Amino acid sequence: MNKLAGKVAIVTGGSKGIGSGIARALAAAGAAVIVNYASSKPEADAVVATITDTGGKALAIQGDVSCRTDAGAIVTSAINTFGRLDILVNNSGIYEFGPISDITDEHFHRQFNINVLGLIHMTQAAVPHLGKGSSIINISSVCSHVTPPNATVYVGTKGAVDAITGALAKELGPKQIRVNAINPGLTKTEGTHSADMIAADRELAVIAQTPLQRVGEVSDIAPIAVFLASDDARWLTGEILIAAGGLH
Repeated sequence: MNKLAGKVAIVTGGSKGIGSGIARALAAAGAAVIVNYASSKPEADAVVATITDTGGKALAIQGDVSCRTDAGAIVTSAINTFGRLDILVNNSGIYEFGPISDITDEHFHRQFNINVLGLIHMTQAAVPHLGKGSSIINISSVCSHVTPPNATVYVGTKGAVDAITGALAKELGPKQIRVNAINPGLTKTEGTHSADMIAADRELAVIAQTPLQRVGEVSDIAPIAVFLASDDARWLTGEILIAAGGLH
């Protein structure tokens, strides 16, 4: 179903993992998609190719969301290429774990600059172009609720994303712009594999705490983004949707 036909979306961090799955799903639902990437051009181009090869519209745009100028350029590219903007998915994010004794200023600012300041930069740039019925979707994490050890800064960034989602929903509601968040649990992606988060012992530990008895797949998260982007979610704003198989 082309429930997003005629819509234009930006997905930050759209070259890999959850972001790439969301980009493909939005395109499959009819949206034209800007696939933003920071450094993974081949992967972003591959996502665009999978969309355009099936008749969709997509364009890969490089940009570091923690840089205000880059964020503005990403939005400008969407407007110049597709003529409008309806959906912003703030997915760009990084995670680095370690005990409190190892936290440095660089560790703190690197995560907050991308996970939080990047979201703010993109939203600031997008809002002037978003009309009635537009949707902002922030990708947070179940970590903001389960607060695992050795993740102080990362958890802090995602707690900030949740709080910002609520504040923006109230601020932008009068403009009829909806703002919601998706909080995935542990999800199988290139990043979680490379960080050994899908290693047998860690995966089994998460599964033991998860009522649905598995870790997530990108295909579990992407349809939720399509729902939030569509008119089916027209009465939802300020919501934090935990997509973690029942893990809270």
